[in-house]
Amino acid sequence: MALPLTSLPFSPVLAVSAKASELFGADVLSFITNSVIVALCVLGIVFFFSKKATTNMTLVPHKAQNFFEFVIEFLYGRVESIVGHKQAKLAFPLLGTLFIYILVSNWFGLIPGVGTIGFGESTGPLSIVDAHDPLLRPPTADLNATLALAVSAFLVWLVLTIKEVGVWGFIVHTFGPKGGLKGIMGMVVGAVFLFVGVIEIVSIVLRPMTLSVRLYGNIFAGESVLHTLGGLLDKAGMPWSFIGAVLFPFPFYFMELLVGLLQAIVFTLLCSVYIQLSTTHDDHGHEEGDHH
Repeated sequence: MALPLTSLPFSPVLAVSAKASELFGADVLSFITNSVIVALCVLGIVFFFSKKATTNMTLVPHKAQNFFEFVIEFLYGRVESIVGHKQAKLAFPLLGTLFIYILVSNWFGLIPGVGTIGFGESTGPLSIVDAHDPLLRPPTADLNATLALAVSAFLVWLVLTIKEVGVWGFIVHTFGPKGGLKGIMGMVVGAVFLFVGVIEIVSIVLRPMTLSVRLYGNIFAGESVLHTLGGLLDKAGMPWSFIGAVLFPFPFYFMELLVGLLQAIVFTLLCSVYIQLSTTHDDHGHEEGDHH
C-alpha cells in the first residue's frame, strides 16, 4: 500500500529560502548546512573525475584523460589570452578550479530534488513544507559560498599584483597621472587622475561583493523561477499538480543550463580581467625596461 504524501519524511518545498539551513541544529555542528553538504559532493565529483582522468595517463589518452585534457587546455588558452603567458602560469590553478567548481555547482542544483525536497512542518494536500528548508541546495545559491569564492579570487589578485608591480608600482599605476603633461595642465591632469584613483580603489574593494552577489543572484533567481513554475498547479490536486510540476519547469531547465555555464564564464572572466588590468605595466615602464 502506497504511503500518503503527508507521511513521507521529506516533502516539496513551498519556496526557495534565501538562507542556508543548518541540518543538525544551532548547537551541534551548526556550520554544516544544506549548501555545505552539496559543496562537499561537488568537490568529491571534481576530485573523483580528475583522479580518474590523471591516473595511468598514456600517450594515447583514454576517454576520461582526453576529455580532461581538452577542458584544461581550452581553459588555459582562454586565461592566457587575457592575463598573458607569465600570469597564466600563476593564476590558472585558481581560475581553472573556480570555473569547474562553479559550473558543477550550478548544474548540480538542477538535479531533481536538489532545492525542491525539504523538511519542516508541512500542511495542505500536497504536504507543502512551510519551513522553506530544502534538504540540499547548490552552494552557488548560498551567499556565504559565493562570497568565499570571491574573497579567494581577490586575495590571489592582490598577491599577483604586488608580486608583479610592487606596492609602489600599484600606487603609481592607480593614482599617477598619464600623458607626461607639465605645468598647470599637468597639475590639473594629476588632480583628475588622483580622483579617478580613489574611485578605482573603491571599485576594487567592492569587487568581492559584486562578484559574489552577481553569481548568487542569478542562481538563486533561477531556483525561484523553477519553484514558481513547478507549483502553479499545486492546488489542483493529483495528478494535475504532478504534471504541472514536471511539464512547466522543463523548458526552463535548458535555460538554466545555459545560465549556469554563463555565470561560471563571467565569474572567471572578470577575475582574469582584474588580474590583467593590475599586472600590466605602463608603456613608459616597458620603454625604460627595454632601454636598460
